[in-house]
Amino acid sequence: MRDWQTLIEQMTLEEKAGLCSGENFWRTKAIERLGIPAINLSDGPHGLRAQGEEQDHLGVNDSKPATCFPTAAGLASSWSIERLEQLGAALGDEAQAEGLHVVLGPGANIKRSPLCGRNFEYFSEDPLLSSHLAAAHIRGTQSRGVGSSLKHFVANNQEHRRMSVDARIDERTLREIYLASFEHAVKQAQPWTVMCAYNRVNGDYCSEHRRLLTDILRDEWGFEGVVVSDWGAVNERVPGLEAGMELEMPAPIGERDAQIAAAVREGRLEEAVLDRAVERLLRLIFQAHDARLEQAHFDTEAHHQLARHIARDSMVLLQNDGTLPLTDTQRVAVIGEFAERPRYQGGGSSHVNATRVETLLEALKTRNASFDYTKGFEIDRDAPDQPLEQDAATAASHADVAVLCLGLPERHESEGYDRTHLNLPANQLALIEAVTRAQPNTVVVLANGSPIAMPWAGRVSAILEGYLGGQAVGAALADLLYGEVSPSGKLAETFPRRLEDTPAYLNFPGEGDVVRYGEGIFVGYRHYDTLGTEPLFPFGHGLSYSRFDYANLALSASVYDGQGALTVSCDITNSGEIEASEIVQLYLSDRTQTVPVAEQTLRGFDRVTLAPGETARIELSLTRRDFCWYDAERAEWRLPTGTFEVRIGASSRDIRLSRCLEVQGDETPLPDIDRNTLLGDLQRRDDTTRVLREHLADIADELPMLNGLMGRSGGDDLMDAMGHYLPLRALVSFSSFTEARLETLLKDLGALASP
Repeated sequence: MRDWQTLIEQMTLEEKAGLCSGENFWRTKAIERLGIPAINLSDGPHGLRAQGEEQDHLGVNDSKPATCFPTAAGLASSWSIERLEQLGAALGDEAQAEGLHVVLGPGANIKRSPLCGRNFEYFSEDPLLSSHLAAAHIRGTQSRGVGSSLKHFVANNQEHRRMSVDARIDERTLREIYLASFEHAVKQAQPWTVMCAYNRVNGDYCSEHRRLLTDILRDEWGFEGVVVSDWGAVNERVPGLEAGMELEMPAPIGERDAQIAAAVREGRLEEAVLDRAVERLLRLIFQAHDARLEQAHFDTEAHHQLARHIARDSMVLLQNDGTLPLTDTQRVAVIGEFAERPRYQGGGSSHVNATRVETLLEALKTRNASFDYTKGFEIDRDAPDQPLEQDAATAASHADVAVLCLGLPERHESEGYDRTHLNLPANQLALIEAVTRAQPNTVVVLANGSPIAMPWAGRVSAILEGYLGGQAVGAALADLLYGEVSPSGKLAETFPRRLEDTPAYLNFPGEGDVVRYGEGIFVGYRHYDTLGTEPLFPFGHGLSYSRFDYANLALSASVYDGQGALTVSCDITNSGEIEASEIVQLYLSDRTQTVPVAEQTLRGFDRVTLAPGETARIELSLTRRDFCWYDAERAEWRLPTGTFEVRIGASSRDIRLSRCLEVQGDETPLPDIDRNTLLGDLQRRDDTTRVLREHLADIADELPMLNGLMGRSGGDDLMDAMGHYLPLRALVSFSSFTEARLETLLKDLGALASP
């Protein structure tokens, strides 16, 4: 057990200040005289980006070869805790082999708009799915003695003006959506570090946001690690240190260290604050070095095959009229330059130098498939090319089926900027037109990091969403196209029909340096389901080559009082002829009308693999928090009283089973009572209702609007509404009630708040 206090006392002020920033882009400072080593960090949500001497943070310079796994957009579509843990462990193994101590990832920011250029690096529009997958990723990496850096905390939901924009978010939305996407991962997986975001939240930069970094992250959630800045995210260093941001990256050429030391000497910063940060950094540094494995190595081929299996579990069959799977007897026209130049990862800081890349053409040759390849379009140009289109149409007409390999070129979506539309490039749209005229059996295979519009969907036979499938993307696609395995991925985000349907359309990317989150809690499917807007493909959607039957929904209780867990169980049967996986989704619909809520919210999920004819009993748990809404006025999670509907579905729009449940919630809190308090607000509690009846009984006949309060069934909606929204002071205006009696009523109501 190390004596941190003694070690800190041996450090000079300059050494302590210096420990709070990096030596260079990827390495912290060592203090050799005290035996304090440096640690090495690396980008790596889906693969390591360990660089040599030519270092940068945007992927401009080459990095060492590493396995490139599918990006988070695809990973999330696997809905697989097991796969995310396997991927995390593989990253940890590779980090050990490269002498790295902390891997920067995963990214758990919410997909607020499909236009965000970095959406490929984030999991989902739903905070429960995002946080559970992030926790699995972290557990996997840290099981290998390598730290994770959960990022970007918080509300880094756009690239436009990302280093200065102020995200204005109401407290309930912040808690239920954006913080919730990180909360479970922090509490359950304890990442060694959390990375603060570039942006501001409600006025303060995340790098110096005490409420986020200390009050919530540490004091409420129990985070025990180090907060590191995103690269270049620091605004003012001393306020950042006071707020709870320990490590600034990259190295600021000593200026920030001097600012910290000067602030201590001048009494503007308590040295105890610096010492606390240094102790947290020392714990991280020695934890990382104690876990270091000498002579560590990894099997590049095994990791390539893992990337292949993860990719095929993550790809989503969006549409299929029976054309898929292909057969070995069919002649296939493979069209599109992505077949030979796949886009398998995103652009920017997470760019991985893959150990090798397996294209679709290579995979088809390996399996001796009968196919011809035509380029169809040029990835590096958007303008239509009629000769290429004509060659493609001719090839398609001579085949049994055409496979169009389409998607978004890297220049269309990347870290650093947002998209402005949801369309495929013009040359690809023209190619679809030409090929579908020549061949009715056309399959579209997509390579993209976020949703696209598909006005052409009705013209094609099948659509396979490959996302950015990593270095084994070609083999994974071939496995699915030819039915070696059944597609099993399901969308972790909604695909809209058009940009105008998206929740943040009127508020993205904001005005100047302010973006208002005007859609509130109605993000993603919460928006579409509540408004009844039909998406192109709904959240949770994904087809299979098999079929699944749902039956026998059961709840462990018919009434839930918020204590312990409620078990929800049902049977899932594979009624098809091949082994396949199904992702079972549990949604809750709050019927209490206590506050505005979404039509339904995801509250659990499970992925199960079944042989033909096999049945599995699925059990999912609901806890108090799953039923709660966040009361911003009282800064607490509140359990409403009334009816909830428990729903089990194959997607958010494919609910198979449902059952109602009564919830006995928290007592309605006593409102702050004054002469402007509404009668309706006081009728939410039995004790305030009793006092009102006692004081107002003699004037009830004067005011028909008091019928509801008195328990009379007058049946007059107008009077009931007027009574509900009547302030106490208005009793004096509309009846013989006096100001003196009003004062007595207020006194008696106020006495209810006394202990």
